[in-house]
Amino acid sequence: MTPDLTADVEEYLLAQRDVGQLRFLTCGSVDDGKSTLIGRLLHEAGLVLEDQSAALAADSLRSGTTDGEPDLALLVDGLLAEREQGITIDVAYRYFATARRRFVVADTPGHEQYTRNMVTGASTADVAVILVDAAKGLLTQTRRHSFLVHLLGIEQVVLAVNKLDAVDYSREVFERISAEYRAFAAGLGLTGVTCIPLSALRGDNVTAPSPHTPWYSGPSLLEHLETMPLPGTAADPRAFRLPVQRASRPSADFRGYAGQVAGGSVRPGDRVRVLPSGQEARIARIVTWDGDLDEAVAGQSVTVTLAEKVDVSRGDLLCAADSPAQVADRFEAHLIWLDEQPLTPGRRYLVKAGTRVVGGTVTGLRYTVDVNTLEQRPAEQLALNEIGVGELALERPVAFDPYRANRDTGGLLLIDPESQATVGAVLLDGPLRQAANLHWQAVDVDKRARARLSGQRPCVVWLTGLSGAGKSTIANALERHLHGLGKRTYLLDGDNVRHGLNRDLGFTEADRVENIRRVAEVAALMVDAGLIVLVSFISPFRAERNMARRMVEDGEFCEVFVDTPLAVAEQRDPKGLYRRARQGQISDFTGIDSPYEPPERPDVWIDTSAHQPEAAAQLIVRRLRAMGVLS
Repeated sequence: MTPDLTADVEEYLLAQRDVGQLRFLTCGSVDDGKSTLIGRLLHEAGLVLEDQSAALAADSLRSGTTDGEPDLALLVDGLLAEREQGITIDVAYRYFATARRRFVVADTPGHEQYTRNMVTGASTADVAVILVDAAKGLLTQTRRHSFLVHLLGIEQVVLAVNKLDAVDYSREVFERISAEYRAFAAGLGLTGVTCIPLSALRGDNVTAPSPHTPWYSGPSLLEHLETMPLPGTAADPRAFRLPVQRASRPSADFRGYAGQVAGGSVRPGDRVRVLPSGQEARIARIVTWDGDLDEAVAGQSVTVTLAEKVDVSRGDLLCAADSPAQVADRFEAHLIWLDEQPLTPGRRYLVKAGTRVVGGTVTGLRYTVDVNTLEQRPAEQLALNEIGVGELALERPVAFDPYRANRDTGGLLLIDPESQATVGAVLLDGPLRQAANLHWQAVDVDKRARARLSGQRPCVVWLTGLSGAGKSTIANALERHLHGLGKRTYLLDGDNVRHGLNRDLGFTEADRVENIRRVAEVAALMVDAGLIVLVSFISPFRAERNMARRMVEDGEFCEVFVDTPLAVAEQRDPKGLYRRARQGQISDFTGIDSPYEPPERPDVWIDTSAHQPEAAAQLIVRRLRAMGVLS
């Protein structure tokens, strides 16, 4: 008789429907056995299929790291590079279930250089399993990951003291490591810590109590994960939040707003506020593929319709009208830096806030945190994997909650506008009070009125190139020519500005960024005044030149690359700076020990070996005529 598999599957799915789901991550230092632990969980829970077991046996023989025994870490390490090096590089998610609970586990890397992947795995986890090698004890990565786990709002931590077989299942070692960790966690404010002695390699206390640790009476790791309270099982106390991912209008009589509920719950008839606009409306329907709902709760993906016609678009946040999120463009925030190039205050980044992307700048750093001692230290930059507190300014206001109140609406990502790589994570602490008191004052006489009075179109002509390239000489010739044409101009020269406005700045990368930011702001004000502004600055970084371009309108910026080979500029050396830099008397000198990033697509390219200053000025004039700046 053929077994009724359909009935078995339906019975299984019915049983699984009500068991609840727990999301956890494994983290810690490299070689602490994270992948082996997950592989052991999958293996002993009977979730490894026959063909996977066969492949695992073959791969284990090939890798030769376990003396012929199955290397359970290979069940998780999916990338070729991971298998070759025996490390975890990317975040690997695994889904498994027992009779008591469903699990989503994120296996995250231990290497410091892959901290960004650990942060990614932790950002959606409810519980952290932090592994420690019993023979090594707490390491810097143990402390860094614990700090990040706490910072990212995970309240429940399992300290898995692994590889206990390597220390003869020593109770003393386990208790010493546990005590040391509890003291460190208490300093962070982490109180939900459970310590379990393990050997993932031998299977001790992973899914069942081990005979090798008769002195331990607590649960196995799996039992603990199966029985701990599920976060969010009680009524979600948070206010309703729905980041709008998509405005849906499949027909003329339907307009809905799709997204995943990021907090609280909502019912038809509830009043909601649309942020940042502040308009209000009532929920008309909660639409899903399986039909309308009477209520939507956190974690559900739904489409809502509104009873009143208000303007809602992708990136907006629907909130409970009686408990809305805040709206601001200046914040104090914790920053986690994830890029090899340091975070430099003043540099422009793209900021992803929910489904909205705006420009933004870290305007200042207050301190960085030593993850070993939790000491706060003054900082001008954040290096890879450093954590600090600073101030963030956005180009447009966004709706938000403090991260501690809502992880989904309180976290932002920083993106490099050039490479499009994610370079930092931002956890919002709150708005800056000072920003709430600042308002833009409208004036009646605008840029166009001033330009008409001057009889010209304002513009920024930005000359960039190495020191000694000839920028100032060409800018001077250009201004003479424009003056002869009756144009109102002003020349901002790098050396001259450093005698006054920027005399407090040095030549570190952070100071150079601030130097250009200030000059770009001044140039933009002068354009607003109706002038043609000539800017002669080395301006070595593309990011800052692009920032200056964005500060004025399209057609108001002309980038001129004064291209002179370093050897030629060094031979000219009109101020003796190259000689002093070569002798070590000047540090951070562009072209010597500080980089110069040439423009990729300048509006005017001047080869100074082929053009004298007057001829170069004529090239720029022709370009300004083509742009419509000069008639």
